[in-house]
Amino acid sequence: MMNRFEFPITQLTFTQKLDLMETLWADMIGNEKKLDSPAWHEAVLNDREAALNAGKISASSWEAAKERIKKNVS
Repeated sequence: MMNRFEFPITQLTFTQKLDLMETLWADMIGNEKKLDSPAWHEAVLNDREAALNAGKISASSWEAAKERIKKNVS
C-alpha cells in the first residue's frame, strides 16, 4: 500500500484544481473495473434519469459545463 502524502491543495488556483481533478479522473477511468459503486449509486442514477426523461432537469456536454464553470468563477 502506498503511503499517504500531503499536497498543498489550498495553495492551488481554481483552474489548477480543475486540472488536477481532470487528471485524476482520466487516470481512474482507465481502471473503472476495479472500482465498485456504492449501493446507493444506482438509485441516484435512476432518479436522475427519470427526472431527465420527465424534463425536470437538463444535461449538457462536459465541455459546455466546463465553460460555464469557468465563466462563473472568473
